Amino acid sequence: MKMPDDEIRAIVAETLAEQHRLHQESIGAIVLKAVASVLASFGIEDDDRKEVRADFQHLRRWRKSVEQAQNYTFKAVITVIVTGLVGAVWLGVKVMLGK
Repeated sequence: MKMPDDEIRAIVAETLAEQHRLHQESIGAIVLKAVASVLASFGIEDDDRKEVRADFQHLRRWRKSVEQAQNYTFKAVITVIVTGLVGAVWLGVKVMLGK
């Protein structure tokens, strides 16, 4: 008895889809295991996830505050330089008008 081509195609497609799903699951398991071993080599265990997340959040806040302080420092330096230049120009104008 010969099977219709549609049935054969459906069986082949189902088989390929199942193989693809199994392949993706195995890749996911391998990646998860690799990441877990790398984190464990750094001394970070699965139980420490909340603490590690809090540490990273703290580092992000610290980095942003340092960037903000640098921005304010830059603005202050520019303000001092411009004020000094304007003051020098003003003194030059006063001296020129005074003669």
